[in-house]
Amino acid sequence: ENGRIPKVPIFLDSPLAINLTKIYKNYFTDKRYFNKEAFEATKKDEAIFDFPGLKMILSHSQSEEIDKIKESKVIIAGAGMSQGGRIVRHEYHFLPDSNSAILFVGYQIKGSLGRKILDGEKTVKIFGEEIPVRARKEFISGYSAHADQNMLLNWLRPMRITLKKIFLVQGEEEQMLPLAQKIRDELAIEVAIPSLNEEFML
Repeated sequence: ENGRIPKVPIFLDSPLAINLTKIYKNYFTDKRYFNKEAFEATKKDEAIFDFPGLKMILSHSQSEEIDKIKESKVIIAGAGMSQGGRIVRHEYHFLPDSNSAILFVGYQIKGSLGRKILDGEKTVKIFGEEIPVRARKEFISGYSAHADQNMLLNWLRPMRITLKKIFLVQGEEEQMLPLAQKIRDELAIEVAIPSLNEEFML
């Protein structure tokens, strides 16, 4: 709308995102579910879930056709840290292209394909092939829905009387170790950080 990007087709290549958008559309006139700005936009009959050039991609065959388009385009696809989903095929096709760019909007865990790309590896393995990474890489951190350390502590605080043990199982060790210590110090709850295949008696 503001002309900040060229007029190119924008493909939403994520059936889950498309289905979630349908749910939002069903409730977009209910001000309980939207902030004031979004609700005011709906009253002006502005299409907050649609814009010129947006194409919703549902089928695999439609998704595959995107990769054949030579002209400039934007592809929005669920990442799953590039471990699965349609994004992997798009990366296979466009990572070798120095005229392409990949924008990560979520955390990429160590060892994931997404993290390898973001960390600047020159080649990555996709579909059993070594693929050169020539595309520009960018990262935006503000889209993560994960709680930070203080949010997790505040969430746990009301449960500290009844909780006997907490298992930290998702995250990088250098982040989990200080969190575990804070939980022990501030909430007096036992914390375990299991290693792969470690077993516990519950």
